[in-house]
Amino acid sequence: MQKLFLLLSVGFLSATAVAQSPNDVVRSAADELAAALEGRKAELETNRDALYVLIDKILLPRFDRRYAAQLVLGRHWRTASDKERKEFIDAFYRSLVRKYGDGILNYDQKNLEILPFRGDATQPRATVKTLVKLDDGTEVPVNYGVVKRDSGWMMFDVTIEGISYVRNFRTELNAEIQANGLRSVIDRLNGEHKTASVAE
Repeated sequence: MQKLFLLLSVGFLSATAVAQSPNDVVRSAADELAAALEGRKAELETNRDALYVLIDKILLPRFDRRYAAQLVLGRHWRTASDKERKEFIDAFYRSLVRKYGDGILNYDQKNLEILPFRGDATQPRATVKTLVKLDDGTEVPVNYGVVKRDSGWMMFDVTIEGISYVRNFRTELNAEIQANGLRSVIDRLNGEHKTASVAE
């Protein structure tokens, strides 16, 4: 799971809504992330607030939070109130930003290889395939699910070695929602955010 979070953090910051093609989404934002981290990793290691601001600045305009949250909740999305949906989207997004903060500090652009796009860019959804090289030389396949919006392509899912983060979280949260209810999940995610802020 730790490796999933690490690689997923690279995926989150490798999506931009202004690129012209699915592959441009990854390529252009990889450059942006590398530039944002240059010379700042030591600072960001000790200043997590600054790290989260950096992540949010790059991620928020480029990640379809509502669509991802809807997929994660699955059938629970249909029974949730508008207020619960909004609160879950916000809580889930903040949780992702914090979880993947550590992985961002290990990001190295030279370890990311974007493979030629083989899909159909005229369709509403597409997959961008890449390889991420780990420290031991292992190459891990990382596929990014992107969806076409009026503003351009936006990311909503990452599949690492066959493991989709949407399916993974849906399975995890579905059991918790069935046991304790959606409100309990939202409160837990918000509680983690508050606890982490106090600790920092």
